[in-house]
Amino acid sequence: MNRIIKKVAVLGSGVMGSRIACHFAGIGIPTLLLDIAPKELTEAEAAKKLTLDHPAVKNRIVNDALAAAVKSNPSPVYTKEVVQRITTGNFTDNMKDIASCDWVIEVVIERLDVKQQIFTEVEKYRKPGTLITSNTSGIPIHLMAEGRSDDFKKHFCGTHFFNPPRYLRLLEIIPTAYTDPGVVDFLLHYGDLYLGKTTVLCKDTPAFIANRIGVYGIMAIFRLVEKMGLTIDEVEALTGPLIGRPKSATFRTADVVGIDTLVKVAKGVAENCPADEQRDVFVIPPWLDKIVANKWLGDKTGQGFFKKTKGAGGEKEILTLDLQTMEYGPRQKPKFSSVEAAKAVDDLKTRLKMLVQGADKAAEFIRQFHYGLFSYISFRIPEISDELYRVDDAMMAGFGWEIGAFESWDVLGVEATIAKMKEAGFAVAPWVEAMLAAGVKTFYKVENGRKLYYDLSSKGYLPMPGGEAFLVMKNFAGSTVWKNSACRTYHLGDDVLGLEWNTKMGTIGGEVLEGIQRSIALAEEKYKGLVIAGDGGNFSAGANVGLIFMLAIEQDYDELDMAIRQFQQTMMRARYSAVPVVVAPHGLTLGGACELSLHADRVIPAAESYIGLVELGVGLIPGGGGTKEFTLRAADEMHDGEPETITLKNRFFTIATAKVSTSAYEAYELGILKKGRDIVSINQGRRIAEAKASVIELFNDGYTMPVPRKDIKVLGRSALGMLYSGIHSMWRGQYATDHDVVVAKKLAYVMCGGDLSEPTSVNEQYILDLEREAFLSLCGEKKTLERIQSVLKGGKPLRN
Repeated sequence: MNRIIKKVAVLGSGVMGSRIACHFAGIGIPTLLLDIAPKELTEAEAAKKLTLDHPAVKNRIVNDALAAAVKSNPSPVYTKEVVQRITTGNFTDNMKDIASCDWVIEVVIERLDVKQQIFTEVEKYRKPGTLITSNTSGIPIHLMAEGRSDDFKKHFCGTHFFNPPRYLRLLEIIPTAYTDPGVVDFLLHYGDLYLGKTTVLCKDTPAFIANRIGVYGIMAIFRLVEKMGLTIDEVEALTGPLIGRPKSATFRTADVVGIDTLVKVAKGVAENCPADEQRDVFVIPPWLDKIVANKWLGDKTGQGFFKKTKGAGGEKEILTLDLQTMEYGPRQKPKFSSVEAAKAVDDLKTRLKMLVQGADKAAEFIRQFHYGLFSYISFRIPEISDELYRVDDAMMAGFGWEIGAFESWDVLGVEATIAKMKEAGFAVAPWVEAMLAAGVKTFYKVENGRKLYYDLSSKGYLPMPGGEAFLVMKNFAGSTVWKNSACRTYHLGDDVLGLEWNTKMGTIGGEVLEGIQRSIALAEEKYKGLVIAGDGGNFSAGANVGLIFMLAIEQDYDELDMAIRQFQQTMMRARYSAVPVVVAPHGLTLGGACELSLHADRVIPAAESYIGLVELGVGLIPGGGGTKEFTLRAADEMHDGEPETITLKNRFFTIATAKVSTSAYEAYELGILKKGRDIVSINQGRRIAEAKASVIELFNDGYTMPVPRKDIKVLGRSALGMLYSGIHSMWRGQYATDHDVVVAKKLAYVMCGGDLSEPTSVNEQYILDLEREAFLSLCGEKKTLERIQSVLKGGKPLRN
């Protein structure tokens, strides 16, 4: 059956339901969002003499929920316009409308009786073959299927989205014994390709995979806090980015999720998993019961493990709960010798090895935590999943871990760690010891650019699913063509090269520019083209401002001029190469990284790419060709019948206000991405493979090097006065500082082509020279240097 999803119904408009609807709308699917009709009028409705049957009243709950979702931060939609694809209604009047839907998703309150009532209504109206799934986070899926028709059972399973659905990439698929395998395969594929999710097949066990392991990890840490006498601030310092976990670490994560929710999941595992060897870990300690009884549930009640207050001067202050006294006090910055040494190491795997070798309390905590985690995951296979990689996928996509638990075990050495675990009193599942006895020493390995995992049933390695659709740069380390201390150029197969760099925050300095130039030259010699991408948390935060600051402070303007020329030349090399250059960014793609994207033959950004020219935030203008490119595009966008200054003005203010797209889709609206050329990859993991395919497509279509532009229309004085007037208005309205005015006028001067008496056609180098001269002059400004210094010290001058 060729199943196509043309329309989706979401039943329940709470926090999850409304945001799931927004995500479907965001990928272009018309969505029906339904909820209950109110049973009472509000005072405002009564004053208007409305009745419970009035449409505005009947749809009040769903409409208010959707409005709240759209206004929430972070936004649940890629662009505000997609909300138009959502139609709202209520269960009483509009349940019949699900007959036109191809997939019905239930997202009502977590009560089995309520869900069963909803499914009874769904059965009345859904057409045969329609998918019906539940977003439950804990109710057994098979219980919801009981008493339903054969066709319902065949097309029913669990689809557990994580909150917020747009940003957390995990989608757990939980079938029952009745679910058609074809439905399962479809949902795994659709969730990956169209929803951008890491789809993980789960067994119908309590808390499924991610919450089972994730909540175990949190509860185990709670036990270690008691055992080792640790404070909340100490644990937060040890369980965040230091070990490859999110900044929210442990206790902050609990506050965000809701401490009551955490307790509910833990109790559910304790009650429903009598055979779990770590069942006691899930028993709620008395101090946690007291926190729940006090209604200190986290963000939802204004306080939990942390509490936001205002200090004596009115500034925001975050207090930490003392678990001994149950009183809040100022946050502390704990110091551990092992942590201080490890912080200097950027590579996570190397850092983890260092941490477990330490001799202080922090190192002992990290060892104890990992030993417990490794023991627990070993016994969960095959209980919650037959394949170990699904556990790692779930934790990375659902809890934001940089590497999964089994991969962490590989990093620390499976055999060596087991010996230490046994010494510390931690057991290991028999299958792991059997694996080692058979001579298999790791859970994963890489061969020919493909990642393989150890499979219990075959007792050997199998390729990770997805094959060529999911390429990871580092997996091609064995096919390195060229490298320097910052960059590596790999052969990705099919005569396509791939370039990545490993600088802090992906910053672009001289070695990265060398890597781009060298990789293009290599591709021109004997390959079809080049993909530029990375595997880190972000693509790139832009140019190395530390280098700019150093040269400016030393007033080494000749060296600074050379550095800017090199940057410009590298961007133009990407534009005018003999082979296609495709950039595949993700996450932060700022400043120089945005300029690289502007000059590529095609951009394949992840949907969650935040792209912008942010140089005005540090008192500079884009100096790597970004100002030139926006001027060129403004000239190309000028249309007959409208003032020529409109497109230039729009482009100017995009740079002048340092706008950053909140998604790749918004980057189209900002004029950074081009419709018809650049293609958004909804699944971040697919973007490198899609970029490689684009290189091959462009090459096979007879790619030829573009001709340098000599026909860029710049408007001179006729537009300069208009832009100066706009700058002055922003200054008078206190939207711009005196220094902002200085910088913005430099930008306007470049984008207008200088003080020309009339509109003139110029070439790209003419604008690049103006751009470089303006950039250099601003490097001598005291205020610019102060702003750059603020960035280097951790300040936040970038604004949108």
